[in-house]
This record gives sequence, structure tokens and C-alpha cells, in this order.
Amino acid sequence: MDNKILEVRDLSIDFKTKHGTVRAVDEVSFDINRGEVFALVGESGCGKSTTALGIMRLLQEPGEISGGQIMFEDRELVGLSEKEMTHIRGKEIGMIFQNPLDSLNPVYSIGYQVSEGLITDGMNKEEAHELARETLRDVKISDVESRMKSYPHEISGGMRQRVMIAMMLCRNPKLLIADEPTTALDVTIQAGIIELMNELRSKYNSSILMITHDFGIVADMADRVGVMYAGNIVEVADVMSIFDDARHPYTKLLMKALPTITKEEGRLETISGTVPDLSEPIEGCKFADRCPVCQEICRRERPALREVESGHLVACHCQDAEGGDVK
Repeated sequence: MDNKILEVRDLSIDFKTKHGTVRAVDEVSFDINRGEVFALVGESGCGKSTTALGIMRLLQEPGEISGGQIMFEDRELVGLSEKEMTHIRGKEIGMIFQNPLDSLNPVYSIGYQVSEGLITDGMNKEEAHELARETLRDVKISDVESRMKSYPHEISGGMRQRVMIAMMLCRNPKLLIADEPTTALDVTIQAGIIELMNELRSKYNSSILMITHDFGIVADMADRVGVMYAGNIVEVADVMSIFDDARHPYTKLLMKALPTITKEEGRLETISGTVPDLSEPIEGCKFADRCPVCQEICRRERPALREVESGHLVACHCQDAEGGDVK
């Protein structure tokens, strides 16, 4: 039996603007296995959230999928109608968005919103409300009876995020997409949400696509990691290899920029330069202008994502992709 629950192949997403077409996601490919947490990481604006919205078919105009495949349990999602996608969203693929206050409806109670999807699936009202209560308890919400009657503005940001997680998990989706689920929360609440998601992952055995720029979350949750830069996947490996044996110059520089207990320097390292303008055509590697080991071929040819070790893929022309340090 195939262990892959999601296969993304050469996915491209374009935004047509008055200044030209911006390719926000450029031939991105990755897989997610059953029961696995796959983290998609990179700087803000690199295409992580756009990739997630593309998988869910929730892109808003002027965004559109311009190429590639999205296979979910051997079903091609790109060609499905909106009605067909409605049956998949929430029930089979759930998504937790960055800002729960924007995602929750302000005029409906928490209990109504958590149970709504269950009722849509055909469960009777009493059973749906009871399962909603159980799931809210699972996500560590106290005084559930009172909270079922509360409205989103009456509860804290951390609690709203827990409600969003409960809304997704009560329908027991096979794949959960978490888009920066702790971004707007303070550090203490972030730790609680991460611990909660790890517990619920064990209980529900859901596969998770974790969208984040926080390597602390990656270390705590991920099994494998895909590193994105300017709309491209530049490296894919298991989480230990990313931290201990990063191969792409961009990934190595990201690792050097992380704060550590052992660092003696007063300032964190930064990556020089800026992300290229994606509305302009780029022939070679998009990281070339910022890369400390750039070669002539890097500016001429786009590097393909290739396997350098078992399960470790890198898109880089440089010999550094075979190992060594970025100076």
C-alpha cells in the first residue's frame, strides 16, 4: 500500500497583476506520508502559505494554479469542481489559518461553529454537540459548557486558536494543514499549542503540513522539512539532517542565523541582499545574487531538485551541495 497521502508535483501558482505575472509558487514538488508532520519553512513571502491555499483550492483572484498536480489519496485535486472540493475541505483535509479571529464567524457561538461541520456531514444535532464538547475538552478548553455558548470576541487569542484546532479535528481529517498556527500568540501559549498538537497527532494519527518560519516549531514537531525560497523548494530532508547536515547554501545561512545558547557573538547573523522580484524572469538560481558560493552556471541554469543522499534532496549546482561549509 502506498504510504503517501499527498503528492505535489511541479505545482505553479501565478498572480496576474497590472505590473505583470508574478509566479509565487514555481514548480514545487513534495510528498507527505501518512501520520507524518512535514514542515514547509522559509522567509516570509517565499510562497509557503500560497502553496497551502493552492492545495486547498482556496486561491483568490488574481491567483490561479497555472500548472502541476496535487494528488490526495490518488485523487487529482486540481481538476475538481468547487462542489467536489467542498466535500474534501474540512472532512478530509482541514486547515488552521494564521488568524483565528478572521476565520471564526463573529455572529455564531463557539458550539455552533464547532458542530456545524459535523451536522453538514449528516450527524444529528445532539450527537454533533456532544462530539464538539468532547473535542473542546481534548484541546484543553476549560468550562466547556460555558465556552460552547461564547462568541469569538469573548475568548482569548490562544483559546480561539484551540477552537480552530477543535473545529478541524472533530471531523478527523486525514491531512491537517497548519498555517503559522502560533504566530499571533505569546511564547507561553505557543508552547501549549505545540504540545497540544503533538498530543492530538498521536491520538488522531493525522498527517500534518506545518507552514512556519519558526525553527523551534520545526524541531518540536516535524519529521521532514522542505525549505522554500522565492517560490521554489531548495532542500528536502528529515529534520535531523536539516539541522545537522544542511546542504543548500540558503538552508545553511538560515541555520547560522538561528539564536543558540552557545553563541558568543553579540548579534545574530543575517543573510545579505534581498529576495528577487518574481515579476521579472530569472534564468538561473533565484538565490544566486545572495549566495556566497555562487558559480557562473548558477546564473545561467536553474538547478533541479536532486537526491544527494537517500531521502535528502537539494537544488544547487555548487559543490557545496555535496557537503562543506558556507563561509
